[in-house]
Amino acid sequence: MNKVSIIAHRRYVDDIVYKLHEIGLMEIRIISKIEDLERSSEHPDADVCNSYEIRLTRIIDILKNLRSKPKGLKSILKTGSIENIEIAEEETPEELYSQIEGVLSSLEEDILSKDSLIQKFNEEISKLKEIRRSVKLLIGFDFLLSDQGESPFLVLKVGETENLDAIKREIEKLEYTALFSKAISKGKKRKWVVILVSHISEKEGVEKISRSFLNLFDLPSIKNTPKEVLVKTKKEIQEKIKERDDIIKQLKAISERYLQVLLALREQIQLEKQRRTIYKDFMKTDHTIIIQGWVPERDIEILKKEVDRVSDGYAAIISEKTSENPDNPPTLLETPRWAYSFKTLLQLFAIPRYREVNPTIPMGIFFIIFFGFMLGDAGYGLVIFLLSLFGYIKLRYSILIKTWSFLGIWLGISTIIVGLLTNSFFGDFIPRFIYGDPSKSIYTMNIGGVTLPLDSLKEPITILTIGLILGLIHLNLGIVLGMYQAFHRKEYKKMLTEHGCWIPLQIGGVILIGTFILDWSFNFYIFISAIILVLIGVILLFVNSGPIGFFDITGYVGDWLSYARLLALGLATAGMALAFNVVASIIPSLIPYIGIVLLPIILIVAHLANLLLQSLGAGVHSLRLQYVEFFNRFYEGGGHEFSPFKIKRRYTQIKTGGRIR
Repeated sequence: MNKVSIIAHRRYVDDIVYKLHEIGLMEIRIISKIEDLERSSEHPDADVCNSYEIRLTRIIDILKNLRSKPKGLKSILKTGSIENIEIAEEETPEELYSQIEGVLSSLEEDILSKDSLIQKFNEEISKLKEIRRSVKLLIGFDFLLSDQGESPFLVLKVGETENLDAIKREIEKLEYTALFSKAISKGKKRKWVVILVSHISEKEGVEKISRSFLNLFDLPSIKNTPKEVLVKTKKEIQEKIKERDDIIKQLKAISERYLQVLLALREQIQLEKQRRTIYKDFMKTDHTIIIQGWVPERDIEILKKEVDRVSDGYAAIISEKTSENPDNPPTLLETPRWAYSFKTLLQLFAIPRYREVNPTIPMGIFFIIFFGFMLGDAGYGLVIFLLSLFGYIKLRYSILIKTWSFLGIWLGISTIIVGLLTNSFFGDFIPRFIYGDPSKSIYTMNIGGVTLPLDSLKEPITILTIGLILGLIHLNLGIVLGMYQAFHRKEYKKMLTEHGCWIPLQIGGVILIGTFILDWSFNFYIFISAIILVLIGVILLFVNSGPIGFFDITGYVGDWLSYARLLALGLATAGMALAFNVVASIIPSLIPYIGIVLLPIILIVAHLANLLLQSLGAGVHSLRLQYVEFFNRFYEGGGHEFSPFKIKRRYTQIKTGGRIR
């Protein structure tokens, strides 16, 4: 990554900005302030762009909300393709402003007024429904709603209460007040609808009761009984819904015709706004603008060529290699398309720092291997594979689904392979239900003196050994990457003492453990060499960490033993699958006839639950082995990804000539 400064005459700045935006090779930001130079301000048109964006967004949101929204799984998948609108490459900002103004002048007022009417109808409908809810409680009381409130001679209050007894006690203190009530709910929290009628002389007492015990209804003051109001409001609601739906229908027609155009125009003005607001990240003199930022070293010549062409040679480009400190350059995180989901897994942890090893590919590969090892059932793997294959082929319009489906395909394949090697296909489903003998294997094969399949439930030590060997490979890959990284940074002491010390320690340690604990036999020279290797490793480790290096050794052993989880989760999957098969197999004998019907249902539900539970565990623990054990050997993270000033289109595409159509 190179630190680049572009010094250009002010008359060429707009052209340079457009070109930088188009080629997308430079992350623009002020890296180091230059003495006596002031920061530039946004382009004067930035406010214009912002205003147009707000206005377009307002009517787009209105039209979008009218579209029927997918529910359930469809809302997550979003498989529909987006139709791009072609725009002219030579279009100027002024032409874009003119197009937007033309579209807004014909649509904005109409859409906003219709939306305002819809909101008004919704409020009125909601109010009428609330009146109906209250009035329904008053069915059985024969009085006019206009009687509520206060007249020259009477006071009438209508509401609901949870404390009818308290109201009765208070009314006993009054002489000219009557109480009418009806229960509207049962149970512990009973409620009553209450009507209080009082002579005007006892107004103060009735008001006090109402404030203390009544939730008064908000009812219209009309000369109708509750029953008449129900009929009247029902008709009014139907009329208002019809009027509202007519307006919605009109807006939907506008949406079908103009929404894509509006989205395209908003995207264009957003891109224009990006170009205008980027000026605040420049520095300036009286006649020049200085643009600073980061450019990948391989793209420097392309950048120079393009900038020189649009500035007619009136721009100077200064490029210099950078150091990690104090510049804090971004990280160019290049990942093959097939490994894009691996990149997402890395981003969940941390982006590598500048010039740090990119662990995306090895992390992703081992994640797939460990996931398959932990889930370890060919039947479950087949389900994951088929679902992922379906998502990859049929749901290809969703980039998110396609990316993760590709990862799912490999997770399924890995799980199928491990399951076939460990005699597990939905547990012991094939031997138990097809062969009729749970002790049989799915198949039998002998390769190089090794009999396959291995049975993880019967041979756990073998599976544990394989898991620990995979752990050693994984940890040592981390050590090698750490050594490579230190060498690349010319940190030779760190390469030997922090990372390189583990190689002689492991080689010598294995020989000594084999000699004293496992009764392996080695000749004298190998034994002495092992002692020397261990001493070299310990010395290097203590040079790096001092006496506390002893705890680094125990920590490394602890990291290695963490890979025993490969066995533990594999056994959990196989054990639960076996238990479900056993339970299902005895159901027909316990419940004749009905048991035959229940058997497949139990198997499907139980194995589906086991698949979901164990897949989650395998994913989480496989990631843990990457983030903790593997990254602990070499990875720091804490960087920020290279984010170039670049055009990103979703609703538009460039064509030669023409206008937005």
